[in-house]
Amino acid sequence: MGDKVLLIGSGGREHAIAWKLSESQDVSRILVAPGNAGTATSGKISNVDVSVSDHEKLADWCKDNDISLVVIGPEVPLAEGVVDVLTGRNIACFGPTKAAAEIEASKAFSKDFMDRHNIPTARWKSFTEAKSACDHINSAPYKALVVKASGLAAGKGVIVAKDKEEACAAVNDILQVKRFGAAGETVVVEELLEGEEFSVLAFSDGTNIAPMLPAQDHKRLQDGDQGPNTGGMGAYCPCPQVDADILSQIHKEVLQQTVDGMKQDGKPYVGVLYAGLMLTQDGAKVLEFNCRFGDPETQVILPLLKSDLYHTMKACVNGELSSAMPCFHDDKSAVAIVLASGGYPASYKKGYEITGLDTVQKELNQVVFHAGTAMKDGKVVTSGGRVLANVAMAADLPTAAAEALKGAETIKFEGAFFRRDIAKRGCKYLNRCVDEEEGPKKMKLDR
Repeated sequence: MGDKVLLIGSGGREHAIAWKLSESQDVSRILVAPGNAGTATSGKISNVDVSVSDHEKLADWCKDNDISLVVIGPEVPLAEGVVDVLTGRNIACFGPTKAAAEIEASKAFSKDFMDRHNIPTARWKSFTEAKSACDHINSAPYKALVVKASGLAAGKGVIVAKDKEEACAAVNDILQVKRFGAAGETVVVEELLEGEEFSVLAFSDGTNIAPMLPAQDHKRLQDGDQGPNTGGMGAYCPCPQVDADILSQIHKEVLQQTVDGMKQDGKPYVGVLYAGLMLTQDGAKVLEFNCRFGDPETQVILPLLKSDLYHTMKACVNGELSSAMPCFHDDKSAVAIVLASGGYPASYKKGYEITGLDTVQKELNQVVFHAGTAMKDGKVVTSGGRVLANVAMAADLPTAAAEALKGAETIKFEGAFFRRDIAKRGCKYLNRCVDEEEGPKKMKLDR
């Protein structure tokens, strides 16, 4: 009889985590709360109706149901301290404590932490008054055009302004109009960094790290990085623009330095640490930290994981990461394309039937990770803005991108739309390398 895992969350990230956990021979069941149509009934995976907001009741439920490990997908429960309560009841929990999760929950804390521990990042200042912030925007010795709500704003609290006027308007929107409520009581104004944006995630047991492959997300709604920001319209992994030397710098100067700094500050970091980075002319610099797996990056990283995810998670919780280091395919690429509801990221209708899923999974041999889906009268229907992501894997990035596009074209629902240029930047870089007769340096994850 294997172990039972409780996975908290309802998105594509959680479906991907559940899917990978289900491959472990040591796991008998993965219960997802609240889950979606993709996690409703799929082999070892099923949804469960348990409240995750009342942490003490959740702990009682875990005890009553013999849960061996709790995995938290989204950031809000982490920031609210669910790990503190569960571990206080001797329930193994994969994710950082409330104090450690502040690295995402407060951008002002995160930026101050980076400065104190010499982690490369953009120049910045925080403000609680709109006038002071706007005075800084107009007088800063750098392009102070990135405005962030300091608290958690569901990934929508960052405004990259095109000029000072727009940056000041963003400040007023956050501090005076209260667009993000309590999350916007403080704003962080940052230097605009230019270059290639990507992310590197790492497992951590509080002392040691195990980095994952670099990935690139696509935040803008439309092809060519046009339109409003979204939660992410697709991703690919690995990111060939990031060579072995850059990765080595990130592993030592960003990821390990952060885990070391959190430990020094009395906030040991256990779980997944996500570093959002910009590759500038001066090297890689941190844009933000997240205290959990990214979405949609998880949907392309985990399919490339060869080793047992459950073993690595348990090793992190037990402070023994070196005993279960993750291992990734270094001869494959993965591309995920997100299909969204018409009207997203603004208002949209729900309840449309989704077709083509079996064809994509059985005939095209792709993986589909559900996000905004539900079951209705035995059919899978839309229930969110980002509905699902289909993931194609291949021996090279251009092939994976082309196959993913075929999959996205096969899935149908009323108003569905998707970007057709996911991974185009990576493919262009590879073509340029071929033209110059030099490929990117082979990626090797430092241990």
